[in-house]
Amino acid sequence: QVQLAESGGGLVQPGGSLRLSCAASGSIFSIYAVVWYRQAAGRQRGAVAAIDRGGSTEYADSVKGRFTISRDSAKNTVYLEMNSLRPEDTAVYYCKCGGNWGQGTQVTVSS
Repeated sequence: QVQLAESGGGLVQPGGSLRLSCAASGSIFSIYAVVWYRQAAGRQRGAVAAIDRGGSTEYADSVKGRFTISRDSAKNTVYLEMNSLRPEDTAVYYCKCGGNWGQGTQVTVSS
């Protein structure tokens, strides 16, 4: 079974940036789409960005223009570049691929 591991979360001030990484233990990103989700405390998990096998991307309206999803197939890694962060972006961020989930990484946006 392929394992996914997120990293790159942390505490950042409003307006700041972070880059999250989702590393896979195998070469599945060329087979399945990858979706970044987030879950804030007391709220349901929701998708924020996706990239399909062909490299096409989609974003939730709340992050369009601020977040960018990309893939490095050679490194079996998908990234989520997050700019102009807002307090409402605070959440645990997860990546999902082929039915597999990572453990999540906490992003906190606060002054």
